[in-house]
Amino acid sequence: MAAPVSTWMVQAGIITFTAWCNSHLRKAGTQIENIEEDFRDGLKLMLLLEVISGERLAKPERGKMRVHKISNVNKALDFIASKGVKLVSIGAEEIVDGNAKMTLGMIWTIILRFAIQDISVEETSAKEGLLLWCQRKTAPYKNVNIQNFHISWKDGLGFCALIHRHRPELIDYGKLRKDDPMTNLNTAFDVAEKYLDIPKMLDAEDIVGTARPDEKAIMTYVSSFYHAFSGAQKAETAANRICKVLAVNQENEQLMEDYEKLASDLLEWIRRTIPWLENRLPENTMQAMQQKLEDFRDYRRLHKPPKVQEKCQLEINFNTLQTKLRLSNRPAFMPSEGKMVSDINNAWGSLEGAEKGYEEWLLNEIRRLERLDHLAEKFRQKAAIHEAWTEGKEEMLQKRDYETASLSDIKALLKKHEAFESDLAAHQDRVEQIAAIAQELNELDYYDSPSVNARCQRICDQWDALGALTQKRSEALQRTEKLLETIDQLYLEFAKRAAPFNNWMEGAMEDLQDTFIVHTIEEIQGLSTAHEQFKATLPEADKERLAILGIHNEIAKIVQTYHVNMAGTNPYTTINPQEINTKWDKVRQLVPQRDQALIEEHARQQNNERLRRQFANQANVIGPWIQNKMEEIGRISIEMHGTLEDQLTHLRQYEKSIVNYKPKIDQLEGDHQLIQEALIFDNKHTNYTMEHIRVGWEQLLTTIARTINEIENQILTRDAKGISQEQLNEFRASFNHFDRDHSGTLGAEEFKACLISLGFDIANDAQKRTGIMDAEDFKTCLISVGYNLGENEFSRIMSIVDPNRMGIVTFQAFIDFMSRETADTDTADQVMASFKVLAGDKNYILADELRRELPPDQADYCIARMAPYCGPDAVPGALDYMSFSTALYGESDL
Repeated sequence: MAAPVSTWMVQAGIITFTAWCNSHLRKAGTQIENIEEDFRDGLKLMLLLEVISGERLAKPERGKMRVHKISNVNKALDFIASKGVKLVSIGAEEIVDGNAKMTLGMIWTIILRFAIQDISVEETSAKEGLLLWCQRKTAPYKNVNIQNFHISWKDGLGFCALIHRHRPELIDYGKLRKDDPMTNLNTAFDVAEKYLDIPKMLDAEDIVGTARPDEKAIMTYVSSFYHAFSGAQKAETAANRICKVLAVNQENEQLMEDYEKLASDLLEWIRRTIPWLENRLPENTMQAMQQKLEDFRDYRRLHKPPKVQEKCQLEINFNTLQTKLRLSNRPAFMPSEGKMVSDINNAWGSLEGAEKGYEEWLLNEIRRLERLDHLAEKFRQKAAIHEAWTEGKEEMLQKRDYETASLSDIKALLKKHEAFESDLAAHQDRVEQIAAIAQELNELDYYDSPSVNARCQRICDQWDALGALTQKRSEALQRTEKLLETIDQLYLEFAKRAAPFNNWMEGAMEDLQDTFIVHTIEEIQGLSTAHEQFKATLPEADKERLAILGIHNEIAKIVQTYHVNMAGTNPYTTINPQEINTKWDKVRQLVPQRDQALIEEHARQQNNERLRRQFANQANVIGPWIQNKMEEIGRISIEMHGTLEDQLTHLRQYEKSIVNYKPKIDQLEGDHQLIQEALIFDNKHTNYTMEHIRVGWEQLLTTIARTINEIENQILTRDAKGISQEQLNEFRASFNHFDRDHSGTLGAEEFKACLISLGFDIANDAQKRTGIMDAEDFKTCLISVGYNLGENEFSRIMSIVDPNRMGIVTFQAFIDFMSRETADTDTADQVMASFKVLAGDKNYILADELRRELPPDQADYCIARMAPYCGPDAVPGALDYMSFSTALYGESDL
């Protein structure tokens, strides 16, 4: 039966501490049997401290008296206290008297100070460091879960795992069972004592039979394993450094792959989109062109905004990657051919140029189709009126009625023909208008030009035929006129006055029915004014009508009075009073219809003007707002208010307020769509177009995102470089002082002055005050402040401060330069030294050694990229870790 817990703990401490002390005293050629008795005179206690510390204590007293023993123990206790250990309630008298509890407490204090306290793993120490070391070493083993220094060790698998991890040939771990703790514990204790020179400090039966083994005893025993494997600890430290370096490289490679993919996708989208925007194949109908315009609106509203975000994110990712590469002492990232940020900006500029040209082409095409529709309708109306007028005219001109007519009839026919010629001449202008409209339709590439040309040709051919027939009939009548002498003057007067009046009425009807197209209120007001002027002429025209009808009434009166045989018709004209009255009534009917059409068009133009003002009112607010925000962001980016975190919080709140402004942009887009749908092509109330607003908005979003990214990179640089907030404020204040044009950059001469203001003693040759600093001047400057630069090192610094050789230095490059030389970054030599530790000081390393010390993914990463080692001491499977280490820092090809 197991002893009570308290009794076991005391007994376990005696056994463990005795074994621990003997493991060290053995080096001095002595041992102890009883820990309470053998330390009472202080001699072996002083000897133990000398062995474990490597230092000499004061000369011991060799007498047998109690005072001599107390003196020796006090010397030992004073030595322990000199090592920074506080001894509480432990006095020399208790040790000399053989107090077991005090003696065990003293030995535990010695163990803590000289065996456990110096253990440090990942910036933890003592108990936590030792526990973390155990967890790290046993993590790959199944059924092992080390959480403490008592019950986690009861099954013995933890001890076996520690041994197997460092000396796998000593234990066949695969044959151990969790349900057989006695075998596991005894196996571990026996192997440790036989092969590792670790005495058996614990008893397997006591551990298994106790609910909670003594923590101090377990810690003491486990610390012996830690010190036994201290050589392996160097390998672990080296492995940790390599893992850290490889993790940085893997993360950077992933960022590079992400950038390449995002850049390729964005360039491919631009490559697919530009041909669509450059397609200038016109449509035949207004509806089809309106659909093209709607598709373009969808592109601007739905398809392009995500790509704007992708472009912005791409630039942010590129800047972040370059910052991380600089901070980790890696070479700058150079994207694939054609995928630089500048290449994407150039492609984006081509896209926006294509957009602008496409929208202008769409609107011009819509104007052209609108003009074409108007001209085509006008052509049809004038052609129909002319064709109606010419109907029957050829048959009339081809009559030979003059051959059997009387003299008076011949005179009448002649006068009638003269009136017809007058009428024909009056219609010449209409025919010319029809031909001119057809010509304009051809010039504007009207889709139905063939039918228009055919109809126009028919009209012109008919007009030529009428002219020839008129000339022929006129000659026939003139030949007969010599035989005719009598003429009816009244009919002739009627015909002469009725013909122009009739033509005026036909022209008035044509004008009143003529379609019109206007784009401004001023234009419709002009038409309305002309219409009112026309209406003002109606009373005078009515007088002329009554006068003409009076002539006809006079003829009728004469016919009735003198019984003249007139055959019922006027021989000089086909116009009769009924026709004049009918056309006059038609003119009176068309006047109010024209009034209504003008009123409706005036209302439409007023609505268009309202849309113009509505758009202008918003655009005149949004445009300056965007400009002000751009200027405010510029000021924020160069001013100092609080810490970088405060600035970042302020900028993000600022960004949120900008994003919250988006509904106003969307509302303006809606108003712009209404304007385009109303076919409004100009707006005198504002200088801002929707394109100006769109470009400004996209630039605003991109600028705030870039500014936030710059602050984030400054935080990243500050934390990685160990720059204090005060230093960063000093750098910013000095930079802003010399950035007099607030451009966010310094010229070479400004950069030199800035460095001088921060305490750098930079020579300034009076003979070279050119306003810029060339490479040699900058090199001399760096040497003057303590930098001893070779050509390669100088080229590296120049590529960081001014990578594009533009003659300017950004703030980010400035703080990189100010902090680079003090940064605690890993180097190729450090990584190479770490690999050398893992390789056991060999010039090469084996795949098994990498897999044993590194996580699987990082071990595979190294194996896949390391070249075979070709030195004279090479063995099969040897890998060259030296070239691999230099390649990580861009000093050779991987």
